[in-house]
Amino acid sequence: MQIPKIITKRLILRGFEEKDLDAYAEMGGDSEVMRYIGTGQILSRSESWRNMAMILGHWQLRGYGMWAVEERQSGEMIGRVGCWQPEGWIGLEIGWTIRRAFWRQGFATEAGKIAIAYAFNELQETHVISLIHPENIASRRVAKKLGEKLQASTEVMGKEALVFGISHEEWKIKSQAVFS
Repeated sequence: MQIPKIITKRLILRGFEEKDLDAYAEMGGDSEVMRYIGTGQILSRSESWRNMAMILGHWQLRGYGMWAVEERQSGEMIGRVGCWQPEGWIGLEIGWTIRRAFWRQGFATEAGKIAIAYAFNELQETHVISLIHPENIASRRVAKKLGEKLQASTEVMGKEALVFGISHEEWKIKSQAVFS
């Protein structure tokens, strides 16, 4: 399947390539980045490679997935953002992980807006969620900037996760207000 390439003012969302491994392994090996992701454990270089392969496989199996996020100015792969719903997941998740060197620059929010628009406009989803560790204040802020509201709590991989979400109708209203 051809993974769509989306270009924003500052970012390129694209499929992962083998050249992304160094940056992806750095991100996966950073304990600060990974402490709220999955089990909270860092990834080795080989685990990072398998994780990239899993993301590409998700695109093949589901027809959507996480994009590699590239900063246009530098050409660096700065993280991953996109739609995620492995077997047994509670809904279509909009997720993001950004390399620490690129935190606090609005990249997760910028790419997250594209992922939500893709979920609603291309995938025809009626509701999307983001699963966030309760202590992950930065991701909670991103979810709110994306228009998501706290809706529930659940358990993911043996850990508590807050469920933030937004319906297609809520998103359309918020999107129209932004462009009015």
